[in-house]
Amino acid sequence: MNFLSLIPFLIYFIVIISIGIYAQKFSSRGMSEFFVGGRKMNKFVVAISAIASGRSAWLLLGFTGQVYMMGLSAVWAVVGYILVEFLLFLYYAPRIRNFAGKNDCITIPDFYASNFRDDKGYLRLLLIFIFIVFMVSYVSAQFVGGGKTFYANFGLNQTTGIILTAVIVLFYTLMGGFLAVSLTDVFQVIIMLISLLALPFYAIYDLGGIHEVYQRIQNPDHNFFNPFALSAGVMIGFIGIGLGSPGNPHIIIRYMSIKDPSQFRWTAIMGTVWNILLALGALLIGILAKAYFPNIESLPGKDPENAFLTLSNAVLPPALVGLVMASIFAAIMSTADSQLLVATSSLVRDFYEKILNKRKKISQAKLVFLSRIAVILLVYIAIML
Repeated sequence: MNFLSLIPFLIYFIVIISIGIYAQKFSSRGMSEFFVGGRKMNKFVVAISAIASGRSAWLLLGFTGQVYMMGLSAVWAVVGYILVEFLLFLYYAPRIRNFAGKNDCITIPDFYASNFRDDKGYLRLLLIFIFIVFMVSYVSAQFVGGGKTFYANFGLNQTTGIILTAVIVLFYTLMGGFLAVSLTDVFQVIIMLISLLALPFYAIYDLGGIHEVYQRIQNPDHNFFNPFALSAGVMIGFIGIGLGSPGNPHIIIRYMSIKDPSQFRWTAIMGTVWNILLALGALLIGILAKAYFPNIESLPGKDPENAFLTLSNAVLPPALVGLVMASIFAAIMSTADSQLLVATSSLVRDFYEKILNKRKKISQAKLVFLSRIAVILLVYIAIML
């Protein structure tokens, strides 16, 4: 690997680790600070963090590969979640934030237990089980993605790459809690957006303009630029991908953290603009990869999910290739850290404090300490998986 490619990659890791150290003091004050930022989060941070935590490596690798294979008809896979998340910001987020503030809810099980008067804790136990199983499994999958990226770009053993990814996520989540996770999300989305917009600019220039791109693809594949090339049933199915957003606890918890609930109209607009820009960049990359590599045999392993990295290696200068690799890690980590925090809060706040010690008063310092121990435990389980 070119040394210049390594520089932005290293800078990226230094910045997110520094954010974890910066947020440590604030997040040590209590459970509310550690898990929802004390409900004092800035509207911009909430808007961007909610978007980042929902955009895993699927957008950069999976969706670009989908566009490469299907053309513009793949756009419906992003239309669904952009629309649903806009509506969530506008209508659902203010309600859950106001309810959470009045009832001191700092986790999703807190919210449901209060809303449905779950005095015996049965509903809370069910939600704890669901969150631990599915969130830790998803964190494990993100670590595997990090391991594969280290293997593909640095030649590291995949297991070593998994452990290295896990240790970095563990450090800043352990130190800075929700504040660190949210601030790193903002930084990571900026990295993702720069990569997703810079690569199309370079590729279009290198190919000789938009008209040349169109001609290269349109001649052999007349349906590539037709967004309605799908059947109605498949199109509805693609739009339905967005229906997963209302159930993502690592997204919903952002709504509970904002300082001023009256700002959600602003966050709806800001979050949607960033969602559209990220999706547009990924869409263009899939199209341009098709223009560069018309035959899938040209991609490593004949895998369309390699379109993003293969295109970046073909057209970008080394320093920007490093930025692209950092953006893939940003997508992985912005999802993994959020899911890790959700699982940890379920274990400590909901199980330890609200069920095992329901009638006992436990100091905030002890609960924060136990939360950090739980983060270590869950990361270990995710690595083992």
